[in-house]
Amino acid sequence: MIDSKRLESIVAHAGEIALGLWPGAGAELQSWEKSPGSPVCEADLAVDAFLKRELGALLPSAGWLSEETADDPARLKRDLIWLVDPVDGTRDFIRGRKGWAVSVALISNGRPLIGSLCAPARGEVWHAVAGQGATRNGEKLAASTRDEFAGARVPAADLMKQDRMLTKVDQPNSIALRIAMVAADEADLVATLRWGFEWDIAAAGLIAREAGAAVSDSFGRKLDYNKRDPRAFGVVASSSAIHQATIDHLAERAAKVSAQ
Repeated sequence: MIDSKRLESIVAHAGEIALGLWPGAGAELQSWEKSPGSPVCEADLAVDAFLKRELGALLPSAGWLSEETADDPARLKRDLIWLVDPVDGTRDFIRGRKGWAVSVALISNGRPLIGSLCAPARGEVWHAVAGQGATRNGEKLAASTRDEFAGARVPAADLMKQDRMLTKVDQPNSIALRIAMVAADEADLVATLRWGFEWDIAAAGLIAREAGAAVSDSFGRKLDYNKRDPRAFGVVASSSAIHQATIDHLAERAAKVSAQ
């Protein structure tokens, strides 16, 4: 087993690197689009390089899959793999907003073993180990236990007409932080209806699950990691008591969007 404290220290240091480049702290940041609608900035690359070096030294046997590194198919032959999003919530980062985090997960045979999030602009460090629970800043987390779908808190800037029985709460740009909100009982559900990447959800998904939430794709299926195509269709993280109601509520839209 790896040194969990050393891992937490590495992720925290990665957060410090990002914070030093954050416009919200007064830094002048270089940013651009790697593809239309997909922003990237120098912090993404700096954090990615640091984590690849340090996590590689921490566990040399593990493979690597990151949003900012060209995919190496050799990872598919590894039982262990690091899944990394150097700056999840790049839009908030570039705009000087606080809704971003460094996301790191260690995957073992397709399942998250360790998950860490560092959101230094918010003063938050989240951590989970499979079977050992989840914490934020060292405090044990207990996820939402809401048992009624209507009125459930969801991080959203706006709600579609068919979702207006839900209650909006603050929405960070980082999907990882939104999922973590369910783990901290600051939201009752988070759901997306689009193809997303494993590195977006692995760490936060484990944190939510270890806090007692239910986590799946948008069809209610378990999430697998280190796949040849590192994507999943949507994610649903919610109080376990409303998880099936959420899946049922989304079913028609999920079927239509995934078929496009």
